[in-house]
Amino acid sequence: MQKGRLEAFSDGVLAIVITIMVLEMKVPDEANLAALEPIIPVFISYVISFIYLGIYWNNHHHLLQISTQINGHILWANLHLLFWLSLIPFATGWIGENNFATLPVVLYGVILFFAAIAYRILTIALIRHHGQNSPLAKAMANDTKGNISLASYVIAIPLSFVNPLLSFGLYILVAAIWFIPDRRIERITNS
Repeated sequence: MQKGRLEAFSDGVLAIVITIMVLEMKVPDEANLAALEPIIPVFISYVISFIYLGIYWNNHHHLLQISTQINGHILWANLHLLFWLSLIPFATGWIGENNFATLPVVLYGVILFFAAIAYRILTIALIRHHGQNSPLAKAMANDTKGNISLASYVIAIPLSFVNPLLSFGLYILVAAIWFIPDRRIERITNS
């Protein structure tokens, strides 16, 4: 199967997820700086979630750019990833509305953890389809940032019960690690 429809569908879902997230931000009733203060947590959680969605979009694009075709397993793995990413607006709103309370921060971490697992499953499905000697397999052989991300989520989720802000700080750290796009695929395609 060709990958064009999968790319277009994924781009559309991510665009809708971002749109839903921004529509959840309520405009203050008053036109002064004091009216913005209560929505600062909402804005911070939005910015981090927007960055996360951008990171996933960017890396998903690179992953599919080096892929030549897809199959049914890849379609389902991609839907699995999109499912977890579609939950980000809910957790983002819950965190912002509850000022980084414990359970919203835990849920956010759980969603990020399972999104990372889903991305890994998608990568594995693509590698299996293209073969262990494919440029994709070579590019994805060393996933240090992915392993650091998963370990950070595993630490941050239980840490949320002790200190939700420190836990959210780990989520920000993971986003910072991925802010510079993963260049493994570009190195393979440009060599």
